[in-house]
Amino acid sequence: MAGRKINPWLKLGLEFGPVLAFFIAFSRMKDLHYTIGGTEYSGFILATAGFIPLMVVATLVLWRLTGRLAPMQVATLVLVVVFGGLSVWLNDERFFKMKPTMIYLLFAGVLSLGLIRGKIWLALVMEEVLPMRPEGWVILTRRLIGFFFALAVANEVIWRTMSDQTWVNFKTFGLTALMMVFFFSQAKLFEKYALPEEEKAGDEPEA
Repeated sequence: MAGRKINPWLKLGLEFGPVLAFFIAFSRMKDLHYTIGGTEYSGFILATAGFIPLMVVATLVLWRLTGRLAPMQVATLVLVVVFGGLSVWLNDERFFKMKPTMIYLLFAGVLSLGLIRGKIWLALVMEEVLPMRPEGWVILTRRLIGFFFALAVANEVIWRTMSDQTWVNFKTFGLTALMMVFFFSQAKLFEKYALPEEEKAGDEPEA
């Protein structure tokens, strides 16, 4: 079911605002430590503690305004709450750093399961904005599975071997940029398997 249309800038702000807020909070508090209730917390943990409720509120507002949430948005919110919550509760930033790994492995696993069962679940999510023939969706799904696995590996390598600032930069800007580059690189695939105009028109309800 299609959701209600809202201002694209508002939608962008609700989707990426919490991530940007986390980046700013971390950048300002990364070298500081705070003692709360006798326990010392790093700036990273406190930035994470602020990010979780902000992400929840932004997602709920988006759902309220549009009337729907994509499965990827729901899964992302759940993993943010679970892994972010574990980091704050256990005062261990590693759980939050593993969150992107879990997200991309989950997406890759779900898409792989769909292919095994002969279902192209990616098409169910994106076909309204990207009409393609079934064979095009199969190719895109396979490529996206490989891409998600690559992102999961990249996240693990970066957070385990590089500085917190490098990981935060990668999470805030790198993952989004890589996703955009991936879809731009599929332009020839979209063009080759695009539905003819008459088929698109045939899907539209008559007046």
